[in-house]
Amino acid sequence: MAFFSVLSSIVGQALIFLLVLLFVAFLGYCLYIKHIHMKYDHIPGPPRDSFFLGHTPTFVRTMKNGGVIHDKFLEWAETYGPVYRINALHYGLLCVTCPEATKEILMSPKYPKDKFLYKRLFNLFGQRFLGNGLVTAQNHELWYKQRRIMDPAFSSLYLRGLMGTFNERAEKLMDKLTDVADRELEANMLHLVNCVTLDVIAKVAFGVSLDLLTNTSPFPKAIETCLKGMVHYIRDTLFAFNPKNRAFINEVRESCRLLRSTGAQWINDRKTAMHNGDDVPKDILTQIIKTAGKEESMTKEDEELMLDNFVTFFIAGQETTANQLAFCIMELARHPDILEKVKKEVDDVIGMKQEISYDDLGKLTYLSQVLKETLRVYPTAPGTSREVPQDIVIDGIHVPAGFTAFFSSYVSGRMDKFFKDPMTFDPDRFHPDAPKPYYCYYPFALGPRACLGKNFAQMEAKVVMAKLLQRFDFTLLPGQTFDILDTGTLRPKSGVVCYVRHRKYKT
Repeated sequence: MAFFSVLSSIVGQALIFLLVLLFVAFLGYCLYIKHIHMKYDHIPGPPRDSFFLGHTPTFVRTMKNGGVIHDKFLEWAETYGPVYRINALHYGLLCVTCPEATKEILMSPKYPKDKFLYKRLFNLFGQRFLGNGLVTAQNHELWYKQRRIMDPAFSSLYLRGLMGTFNERAEKLMDKLTDVADRELEANMLHLVNCVTLDVIAKVAFGVSLDLLTNTSPFPKAIETCLKGMVHYIRDTLFAFNPKNRAFINEVRESCRLLRSTGAQWINDRKTAMHNGDDVPKDILTQIIKTAGKEESMTKEDEELMLDNFVTFFIAGQETTANQLAFCIMELARHPDILEKVKKEVDDVIGMKQEISYDDLGKLTYLSQVLKETLRVYPTAPGTSREVPQDIVIDGIHVPAGFTAFFSSYVSGRMDKFFKDPMTFDPDRFHPDAPKPYYCYYPFALGPRACLGKNFAQMEAKVVMAKLLQRFDFTLLPGQTFDILDTGTLRPKSGVVCYVRHRKYKT
């Protein structure tokens, strides 16, 4: 009995000691949050929902109501000015629309991508997602090594050589739309352009033919699930702790595993071909393998890094371009005058020929304006962020070091002080003779960490749009909304369902 009494006393004391430690840790955390608040509360910003969660409850409410969080950022920018603060736990985030600060921070390599966001993209709910790939790498040397090796796969010479694949895959969409028009069916344009852009990236980047317009595949669903999971993982601090979300979280993890296991198989097949001395294309997959150096001496982390870049390009290479195309079709259908003008340009440049050349793309200046204006109103990858490790002055406000600066092209693109009547769709804003926007338009980000695939994406978008405008008329199915679905990237909520008809040419 004495033994159990002593043991009970020891356990009791240990529990008390543990509770004291937890209390001290909790108190210390509270003091640290208070310190962060005091450090940045001289900067304007909306009232916090709570001391601990900061503005996170606002984000969660917005998501649950089907809203776009960037609309809230826009509202706050209009209310609180070109720099304002928001909080989540002990993290402080400054939202910046000041062009001078945008130029200073995004154009310089001395401001790294922020740890909070890009560490969250490393994995989703414990399953590795984008890891340390080209988009998420925070270490400059690691990023620069990858970027230097990837550059040849995005050179203008290499991109010229992709025109055949762009044309071929876009033709498959035209065949599908011909069948839709002949049978007088409705066409979900977002779904169709998603199939095309995923076909393109699989073929030109990884040498794989998916043919999604005729075949089924788990990849579109897996990508969509990962993106939805990403939004919850980043914006809802408590999402993973809610038992009701476990089924969805498991689905997200499984989707991540599917993408990475597929990548492992495709990489292994290419490495085997390279080892056997077979001719292989100088595509993204080949460049991904080169990032790991000699195949014989690869570490486990080298293997994972290759998969990081596979997933990065597989998602980034199709999702945002597909959404841009869908938004573009939606806006052209809403503006018959702009539609007629861009169709006339396509007729003048392309005529009736089926194969669009690289030189043709340079002559489609008004179509370029339409695509740029689409990204102004609907930047499909709407924001980016950087760590600022030193004191800085933004619009006359002294900001202490150690904060994260967030930039939203969605917010800047919809502000009247940068674009007159910002909700009016007007491609002439991007006329070659019009003044260029001063660091308030950056749908592909800016500076050294700007999107490597920008030219790739816009070439692909031009080819698809030119062929569509050349051959078909389209009108929106009545009753659709023009709302935006925020899944990290932005996409049309309605799917852009259209009636499609063959164009009738005057003889």
